[in-house]
Amino acid sequence: MIGSILRVLFGFVLACLAAGLMQVMFVMPPTELAALSDDKLMGELETIGMLSLAAGTQAAVFSAPFALVGLLIGEWQRLRGWLYYTLVGMLIAGAGFLAQSVSESAGQPTIVNTYALAAFLASGLFAGLAYWSVAGRRAGGAGHDEPAEQAPARPAASGRGN
Repeated sequence: MIGSILRVLFGFVLACLAAGLMQVMFVMPPTELAALSDDKLMGELETIGMLSLAAGTQAAVFSAPFALVGLLIGEWQRLRGWLYYTLVGMLIAGAGFLAQSVSESAGQPTIVNTYALAAFLASGLFAGLAYWSVAGRRAGGAGHDEPAEQAPARPAASGRGN
């Protein structure tokens, strides 16, 4: 039981960090990093790391109640497929996008555009895959598939009529 809780908690933390990193990668794409010199690259990587931690923290704060419901269902139903966790991640990210767009003030720049939506949905997908890779694939158990039920043993042949 404690092992399952730690597995789920570790998976959630990793998923939030993955979502934060993906958000930052939409702002600072790797193609821009490839053109930097070694000195500037180290500074940019440090910046990416700090921004990823900040974005991951925000992802954790927003997604925790939604993720708890999704992860409890996954554990309860022993859902071990990657598709479930990526869909849950994308639904949570979509809810985050909607919450962000609803909270905007009239007359201010808006987040409602396809690039921002793609960033949110990709973050949800990446977070779902990260969670599944460390925790979701072992949902509902100790990490091993349940043994297959064996067919009842047949009575031994009596030797008559053989």
